[in-house]
Amino acid sequence: MKKQKAKKNKVKVLVFSGYGLNCEEETKYAFELAGGQADIVHINDLIDSTKKIKNYQILAFPGGFSYGDDTGSGKAYANKVRNHLQKDLEEFVKQKKLVIGICNGFQILTNLGLLPGALTFNKKARYLDRWVDVKVESSISPWLKGINKLSLPIAHGEGKYFAPAETLEQLNFEDRIAVRYTKGEVCEYQNLEANPNGALEDIAGVLGYDGRVIGMMPHPERALFTTQLPQFPFLNEKAKREGKKLPKVGPGFQIFQNAIKFFK
Repeated sequence: MKKQKAKKNKVKVLVFSGYGLNCEEETKYAFELAGGQADIVHINDLIDSTKKIKNYQILAFPGGFSYGDDTGSGKAYANKVRNHLQKDLEEFVKQKKLVIGICNGFQILTNLGLLPGALTFNKKARYLDRWVDVKVESSISPWLKGINKLSLPIAHGEGKYFAPAETLEQLNFEDRIAVRYTKGEVCEYQNLEANPNGALEDIAGVLGYDGRVIGMMPHPERALFTTQLPQFPFLNEKAKREGKKLPKVGPGFQIFQNAIKFFK
């Protein structure tokens, strides 16, 4: 009985799937590692009410290439959400609940209008797959509580954040820029430029709805363990020589942990 009660009280997470989203398993694993109970749900099961958005506390739009990015990253999936689930989504974000969009999920959230701005083609017009460093800019988001900087991987062809000057000014004024690309440990280790895609003002993620809705291009679900860091061999050897032990969890884990703790 005690085990059943504990499971029942877990924070419930809905991870969207279908039509080319492909990071559902990693995202589900991240939330469950942090103590939540996550369900991967095909969007059609939400449309026909087999599953209901209102029964969850966190919504996650994971990365991938929905509809092959044929009409632009995230546009077609956003249209399907808007045409069938807009009312449910609006009710969800009005409540004290959380939403995250990662990479393609971030693109979906901007196309839905839940977050301002847009993601367009990288400055070199090619797909990027590498690690980046980001610094946390906002103090209002429960997702980013207690985090100052992160090293995370990216994998996108349309990750350049763009918004009109007045929107950028408003985002800065309202403390809604989540993270910016910066020159940190990974970039120094691999001699990489900080801003890989030409994002305006180095923006890698933005916030909405009092910080409860976050969209970000880097993938925190791919940086759950220290062993995933590209400089892990160096860090591990350094720790050994200093008689120290590296933490098991990686930089991305705290984002998911913060989300679960928000409801505790």
